[in-house]
Amino acid sequence: MTYTVYGAAGSGSVPVEAALTLIGAPFEVIEAVTWQDEAERDKVAPVNPMRQIPVLVTPEGETLTESAAILIWLAEQHPEAALAPEPGDPRRGQFLRWMTFVPASIYSMFWVRDDPSRLGGDDPAAQARIKERTAERIADCWAAMESQIAPDRFLLGEELTVLDLYVAVASRWTPRRQRFAEVAPRMHAVVQRVDALPELKAFWAERFPG
Repeated sequence: MTYTVYGAAGSGSVPVEAALTLIGAPFEVIEAVTWQDEAERDKVAPVNPMRQIPVLVTPEGETLTESAAILIWLAEQHPEAALAPEPGDPRRGQFLRWMTFVPASIYSMFWVRDDPSRLGGDDPAAQARIKERTAERIADCWAAMESQIAPDRFLLGEELTVLDLYVAVASRWTPRRQRFAEVAPRMHAVVQRVDALPELKAFWAERFPG
C-alpha cells in the first residue's frame, strides 16, 4: 500500500513528501525535474497531461494533481495524523482560505518565473522586468497573508497542519527567506519551527537542504 509521488528536490512535491513522512505512510518518489528539459517533463506525461509536478498516485491507483488539493486530501485520508482542522473546527475556514491563497497568489507566479518568455517573448529586458515584478508580487502576497493571520506556535494555532508545511517550502523560493522574514516576521518564526521539527530533520536535509 505505497503512494507514488512524482516530484523533485526543492519543488512543490516537497510539502507532499513531508506530509507523507509525518503520516508515516510508505511512499516512493519518481524524480522529475520538470523545469529542466522535455525529457524530464515526459516522465510526468503518463499521469499528468500538464506535465507538471507534484503528482500523487494513491495505493488504489487514483491520480491527484495540484499540491494544495493533494495536501488537503492526504490530511483527510489520515485523520490520525491531525494535519488539518476537520469540518466543524473553528479553524477550518481559515485553513481552506490560506491553502487556496498560497497556490493561487504565490505558487502561480513560478509558472511565469520558470520561463518568463511565456509572457515576455524573446526580449531579455522584458523577461528581466517580469522576474523583478513577480518577485515583488510574491513578497506583497506574503505581507498580505501576514497582516491577516494570527500565528501561535504554528500558523493556525498550537497544532501543526499541512498549511505550515506548504508555507515552509514556498517561503524558501524566490524572493527567499530573507525577504520573507522582512515582510512576514511572525510567519517566519513559524516556518523556522517547522524547519526544526525533529521528525523532519533528516527529510529537510535530503529534500530541501539549506
